[in-house]
Amino acid sequence: MQFIQSVWDFFQYQILGMKWLDGLIRNGLFALGLDPNSQWGGSVQFFLYDVIKITFLLCSLIFLISYIQSYFPPERSKKIIGRFHGIGADCIAALLGTVTPFCSCSSIPLFIGFTSAGFPVGVTFSFLISSPMVDLSSLLLLMSIFGAKVAVVYVAVGLIIAVTGGIIIEKLHMEKYVESFIQKTGNVDIESSTLTRKDRLIYAKDQMVSTFQKVFPYILIGVGIGAVIHNWIPAEWVSFALGKNNPFGVLLATLVGIPMYADIFGTIPIAEALLYKGAQLGSILSFMMAVTTLSLPSIILLRRAVKPKLLALFILICTTGITLVGYFFNAFQKFLI
Repeated sequence: MQFIQSVWDFFQYQILGMKWLDGLIRNGLFALGLDPNSQWGGSVQFFLYDVIKITFLLCSLIFLISYIQSYFPPERSKKIIGRFHGIGADCIAALLGTVTPFCSCSSIPLFIGFTSAGFPVGVTFSFLISSPMVDLSSLLLLMSIFGAKVAVVYVAVGLIIAVTGGIIIEKLHMEKYVESFIQKTGNVDIESSTLTRKDRLIYAKDQMVSTFQKVFPYILIGVGIGAVIHNWIPAEWVSFALGKNNPFGVLLATLVGIPMYADIFGTIPIAEALLYKGAQLGSILSFMMAVTTLSLPSIILLRRAVKPKLLALFILICTTGITLVGYFFNAFQKFLI
């Protein structure tokens, strides 16, 4: 048992967490005459370490996930979802969202495509919630920061929010609040061409490059903010706003995250810095979920596809779910970390 634990710790801290890289950068800064224990030196160390680590993991994981995703193009996803009905369809749509590593804005065209193809609106919303909030590539990144328990539970509760949201929207018969131009688009051909292994590898490479180009600026911004929080913001400030002594910390983190726009790769370094400064786990994860799922640009885009009443219900479901998840993680933080 001890051997298995040692192997797992090595995988989590040295492979996923890349702690060897942190030590290497630290020694390099010392060699250059910059003290990593100072505020400026610590900021540089944090920035270099997180940018390199997240970029390496991102490219590796997106390549792997995109190769898997090549077996599930939108046309095939529609065909798969079409075989299920009721809660089963919501579950399948949420699970398919985990293999489509899109930000909230990129998920909306697929949501429109699924809706115009005639799928129940609840099913399409399960996909819309799941896709930006939880994906397979984020699972390993979360493990590298928070550990396996937190990462697995984060994905599980994200799927629960997605499925529950779809069921609520379906039960309330919100189809009439989808814009008419989408409903009139009609079904599309759902047959997809057969790809060779070489085609899939090329597709995975192209997706990796494309995703990296889109995400890298947000990684830099997110890591930069994280470096400031980690080395310049007093711990007592963070603890006061998001610590256990503030019962409204989860709600505050959720509301602060909603106007922002980033994917989970841009929010992870901020979350890491907040954790080190004493913020509660639930507040941190609520912030991440709000940023990735309810960003202002995605809400504006979604308004083009649905009417205000359905949009308001979507925001209410996600905000309520994210807030409840935050308080859940706060209550069980000592068992998860």
